[in-house]
Amino acid sequence: MTKIAAVPVVDVSGLASPDVAVRKRTGKEIRRIYEDLGFLYIAGHGVPQAMIDGAFAASRRFHALPIESKMALKINAAHRGYMGMATSTIVTSSVAKVTRPNLSESLMLLHDLPPDDPDVLAGKPLQGPNQWPAELPEFRGEMLAYMAELRALAERFTGAIALAFDQPEDWFAPHFRKPTTWLRLLHYPPQPPDDDAQFGSAPHTDYGFLTFLAQDSTGGLEVRGNDNSWIPAPPIPGTFVVNVADILMRWTDGVLRSTPHRVRNLSGKDRYSLPYFYDPSMDSVVERMPGLNADKAPNWPAVHFGEYVMERLDKNYAYRIKGNTDNGTP
Repeated sequence: MTKIAAVPVVDVSGLASPDVAVRKRTGKEIRRIYEDLGFLYIAGHGVPQAMIDGAFAASRRFHALPIESKMALKINAAHRGYMGMATSTIVTSSVAKVTRPNLSESLMLLHDLPPDDPDVLAGKPLQGPNQWPAELPEFRGEMLAYMAELRALAERFTGAIALAFDQPEDWFAPHFRKPTTWLRLLHYPPQPPDDDAQFGSAPHTDYGFLTFLAQDSTGGLEVRGNDNSWIPAPPIPGTFVVNVADILMRWTDGVLRSTPHRVRNLSGKDRYSLPYFYDPSMDSVVERMPGLNADKAPNWPAVHFGEYVMERLDKNYAYRIKGNTDNGTP
């Protein structure tokens, strides 16, 4: 295995090609990198830069609101809303013993459902409408448009991964009939430079399928290389950072790597990022793709995605821990 010194950049404009051979070739290049590192930058993704810039501007406007306005949208049982500073501790991290909360605050937006949606009426987990700041009348439209653009990109990317494993391009489609999507508007204040135990985001792997990250110009993201060194992943204009998460690693029986990463905001200024998480439907059952490592038992048993993700949320977020009255108040 060759040591990786930097996170690679891949031009994925081929994902929009009408030629399936071009889309498959792009998928194979993505797979090659993901087998070694699990992280890459994508250029040529087709998301207008003006839309990305607008999403960042909207996030900054939200985080500039008075704390009373943000707390009016405090995180609810459907995991939508505002999470105050230092109310998330990644205790389910498989790569570090995490005991201190992340130094960040965020607004969590998921797939937006009307109150009369059948899944909402049935009280199913993670189903519901988002919470929107009344002080920012254009915010809702901006965020929904951005989320729609990212979902379309994620669907193209997912098709390319299926092709890379010599499956039909729509192989994953039944598992994403009603995808679980999350856009997290994150704000990281400057952290003390002499406190090695404090993180904006402690070392962890993402527990879903794919993550599409837009970064501002501040920097601070680091990815653990295949030699266990930490590789900086600084912002590159016009790109997203896209990484494999645990569920995709399980689907590919470990062929694709879910790579640990962390954030340390040592810049001395505020950092903003926009991770978009693209995950399966809550009722999806994830098990090894056909044709992979068929001569041995799977590395992971089949798992019900809804049960899996709720178990992690219940452990990592203060407001969900039984007996904890902390609802996100800073």
